[in-house]
Amino acid sequence: MDDHRIADAKRKGMAAIMQQLDITGLKRGGVEWTGPCPNCGGTDRFSINTRKSQFLCRQCGGKGDEIGLVQFIMGLDFIGALEWICGPKQQLSEAEIAKRAARDAENKARKEREAKAYHDKAVREGREIWEAGRPAEDSPVRDYLALRGITRDLFPKLPVCLRFHPALPYMLPNPDRGSRNQWIEIYRGPAMLAAVQGMNDRFCAVHRTWFDLDQPQGKARIPDPVTGEPLKRKKGYGAKKGGAIRLHNGAANNRTLVMAEGIETTLSALIADAYPGAHYWAGVDLGNMSGQRITGRGLKYAGIPDLEDAEAFLPPPWVDRLIFVKDGDSDPRDTQAKLEAGIRRAMVNRPGLRGQIVACPDGKDLNDVLLDGDGDE
Repeated sequence: MDDHRIADAKRKGMAAIMQQLDITGLKRGGVEWTGPCPNCGGTDRFSINTRKSQFLCRQCGGKGDEIGLVQFIMGLDFIGALEWICGPKQQLSEAEIAKRAARDAENKARKEREAKAYHDKAVREGREIWEAGRPAEDSPVRDYLALRGITRDLFPKLPVCLRFHPALPYMLPNPDRGSRNQWIEIYRGPAMLAAVQGMNDRFCAVHRTWFDLDQPQGKARIPDPVTGEPLKRKKGYGAKKGGAIRLHNGAANNRTLVMAEGIETTLSALIADAYPGAHYWAGVDLGNMSGQRITGRGLKYAGIPDLEDAEAFLPPPWVDRLIFVKDGDSDPRDTQAKLEAGIRRAMVNRPGLRGQIVACPDGKDLNDVLLDGDGDE
């Protein structure tokens, strides 16, 4: 469409459009804002990434750029959204068109440089956290894993991708927008660190699990300083998309990759040894394993991958069998849909790949099965 307002809207940027729409209730985490969807509610199903200039609702399927966000929030068609953002269309001279085109090219190059700088900074800072740790073997990480049923006799040697940090800060975005400090420390305690590697085999992020050996199963309790609600005790830092925690590399000639979401679940699968000689990697989180999906009316649980998402996990070319372990302690339909999307994405991108989902008992993940002693069932 030959309409200068399209470029004008994109030039404004997602942050300015968010302010113009006066969207409230979202929490900031770096360049991403998450919270309830303005259309379908929820708590954290809606997100806006100001660096990528994209929004997404995992429930009702809304997604797009600055113009799409205005359509989504205001209920306008494309032209109506352009009118709302930029006003009436103007007649521009050839010279003005050329000037704007040059400016847009410059802005695009600048955004690409900023995106790369942000990515490199995140990876660098993630590596600094990782390098601040020490080897996990013979550290309290051993005691934590033992509380999760992963004892030394079942798993004699911890992988080098795991480390221990004795007092890792837990940071949250500073709610005081007037402060120079963007982050505040709300907790500090021992943590298990895990290196996330990208498909280029390089470090791309660190995964952190805070633990407390005095709590049941070693699960640290970290309350929100405002609401008192428990916060997630597992967090990533860096550029985790597309990466994995390579906990165990199997036989050199084995082409089977077993993947569960979490470290403890993946190690429980390894201990069960249902696939001798296989490789066992943790997928970091379901979003990384599934990638973006095509959702919307009637498609929420269809498990259809959005193949335009080029950042989600894909198995290496040498894998000819991919097995996803499905936890039974989360929403079963949603989890199944996400794993199906991930398997289908992999099969499209790796012709000849065999994909499979192995389910845990309802209400349990594989680590619960290990702790209950049901591993032979």
